[in-house]
Amino acid sequence: MKIIKGSSIAALALSTVALSTLAPAAFAAGHYVTGVEGIQAASAPPPGLYYLGYVVNYNIDSVSGAPGDNTGTVSALANRFVWISDYTFLGANYGAEAIVPFQATSLTFNGIGFNDTSRGLGDIYLGPVVMAWHGSQWDGIFALGEWLDNGSYSKTNPSSIGLGYKSTMVTLGGTFYPDSQKQWSVTALSRFEKNGKQTQTEITRGNQLSVEWGVARQLGGGKQLGVVGYLQKQTSNDSGPGSNDLRPQKSAVGLEFDYPILSQGLFLKFAGYKEYSSRDGATKGSLLRMTVVKAF
Repeated sequence: MKIIKGSSIAALALSTVALSTLAPAAFAAGHYVTGVEGIQAASAPPPGLYYLGYVVNYNIDSVSGAPGDNTGTVSALANRFVWISDYTFLGANYGAEAIVPFQATSLTFNGIGFNDTSRGLGDIYLGPVVMAWHGSQWDGIFALGEWLDNGSYSKTNPSSIGLGYKSTMVTLGGTFYPDSQKQWSVTALSRFEKNGKQTQTEITRGNQLSVEWGVARQLGGGKQLGVVGYLQKQTSNDSGPGSNDLRPQKSAVGLEFDYPILSQGLFLKFAGYKEYSSRDGATKGSLLRMTVVKAF
């Protein structure tokens, strides 16, 4: 079974300015964190109701351009609820979704003398528009939704669970099957976030673009193995008092293995990523992810 686009935990990329002054623009420009999707990320399931539980562990090894030894860990469970209907519009099945994340963030940033852990409910995502197309050897996806600012946020706490602002997210992607038996798949999924103003700081974060990709081969019985990766970058400058012109960017590559348990209506996805480049204050580290998909 194939699943649609992604989930999220609060983004984590510190700028050099943030490390030296604890400026309010301390995190990556958006809510979405790449690495939670991979193989067939742009392919939606058949009509029905689905639960997806994303268990994510992200280990920060360093912050590019930042002084001192800066490390951290983010652990999260993102609960995603997806409904795909039989109703079609412009040839696509219409659907909707919601994401409710819980996370724990532990940071040790010696560059600013910060060492703390925060836990709680993260910013919630509501997606009233999901459109899924299916061709003989391709799939397509378009989605539109809003990240809320309900999570706890403090401009003096880099480990805050919430980001303190809302974001509008647009998703567009496609999957191509080179052979008629669909043994191989090539997919790319892009997300663009238009960010609102951070109420405590009056800073508006620059927009963020995230791209995830995967190339996979069926192994039989629904099992799949593939190479996956991502690119995430800030595409415009921050604006407002105390803002800077840094545009964090990072890239990663990894492996994913998908394993179905058809008798239970479950689908398990395991992936590991290593970030090989980062700049302008982006974090650099590794990410492990397990996804549990339950079809109802």
